[in-house]
Amino acid sequence: MLSGTRTVDLPRSVISASWQRSLAANVDPDLHTAPTVFAADELPGLRERHPLHPTLPLLRETLLGFAEEAKHIMIVADAQGHILWCEGSKDTRGSAEDVGLAAGTLWSEGAAGTNGMGTALAVNSTVTVHSAEHLVRTYHHWTCAASPIRDPDTGTTIGVVDLSGPIETVHPSMVALVSASARLAESEMLARMHAQDEELRSRNMRHLIALRGEPGALLSPTGRVVAVEPYGLLPPRVDVSADRVRLPDGREAVLEPLARGYLLRIPRQRHVRRSVLSLSFLLPEPKVVLDGREVPISLRHAEILCALTLHGRLSADQLALRLYGERGNPTTVRAELHRLRAQLGTDVLATRPYRLTADVETDFLAVRAALTDGDVPLAASRYRGSLLRRSEAPVVLAERDDLATGVRTAVLARGDANALWTFTQTDSGEHDVEALEQLVRLLPPDDVRLAIATARLRRLGQDD
Repeated sequence: MLSGTRTVDLPRSVISASWQRSLAANVDPDLHTAPTVFAADELPGLRERHPLHPTLPLLRETLLGFAEEAKHIMIVADAQGHILWCEGSKDTRGSAEDVGLAAGTLWSEGAAGTNGMGTALAVNSTVTVHSAEHLVRTYHHWTCAASPIRDPDTGTTIGVVDLSGPIETVHPSMVALVSASARLAESEMLARMHAQDEELRSRNMRHLIALRGEPGALLSPTGRVVAVEPYGLLPPRVDVSADRVRLPDGREAVLEPLARGYLLRIPRQRHVRRSVLSLSFLLPEPKVVLDGREVPISLRHAEILCALTLHGRLSADQLALRLYGERGNPTTVRAELHRLRAQLGTDVLATRPYRLTADVETDFLAVRAALTDGDVPLAASRYRGSLLRRSEAPVVLAERDDLATGVRTAVLARGDANALWTFTQTDSGEHDVEALEQLVRLLPPDDVRLAIATARLRRLGQDD
């Protein structure tokens, strides 16, 4: 690999990709140890503040018995790869400290090369790295299995749990045990979150009742909707970075801080029937429907609608940057917007700044919402392909990549055969070897989809 020659036995795809990322980060394969970032006296405070701290008793109960018996160590690191806890076999801990596998060190791929913790964080999935699969030669006597842990509130990865040990004590149950432990930690955090939600409701429901029919909601500290009146009024999460909030449907709401959360008030407004604009941009060709009537749409106009849907209120200069990059011309954008307003109506597309004033329904934001809610089957079913697949606009490219990556990561982590099958039928997943390999492993022998997935894998192998 380092000499540039092609070997007979290629490494696993997840390892090969990790090597490439590590080498691109200038990791030296002859590096002796991972870097120490935090001193011993800094660790207690870091541990106390970390959201995984309350789950340590559960992780210890699940993993430490196995770790002691198998001469392994249990490691818990934060989302950047800093080791916060390192516990287990005393003899193994001594050997681990000799190679920098200790609390306070950094094990991201960029710092330590391919390793269980860093690679699991990089791909956001459970990973095993065995012996010489480590890029750095110092770690070739080690095997590690790691699984990321996600915040049930925001869905973001907040850390990783890992079992590491000498290669001679490797056990086939390591991967399953580590993955199960990560899911148990997430379940415990979810239970804590539900308890906190209930406490927020019991303490502050009186504020919602006091609105006397005015629309409003109780929000968690992160903006997640905990209670709402009337039902179904809001999206699952609201931006809480300012005291006034512009909702996706154009209404303005007022945010008031409460104990452990917020009260969101939506002042009553004169009822005006709003148009409904439906955007289907995950199809081979974009489709726009306005109040039940399909509107012919060009790719450039679809890109404008996509940018306004994602970013709300934009000037011509801002739109030009998002549509054309640094070479964008606001005059060109104004001309396109003038034609689009004539097509949709001035009551749908307003100016100064440019914004959509209709009720907007989009297939791509529906996928994002399903991912945020953790509903992987729904996200996979709604994801019908790449966002505006012919577009090269920067705003579309960024959202297209985020959406495809989010769906792919979710279906691989979920391990649901139906969701994987649905994803591999899209243009984003039809050539995804890792997704197809997992699908083949999950499908039962009598499922006709198994033959189709196997044949496609064979063709992809021949193409390579």
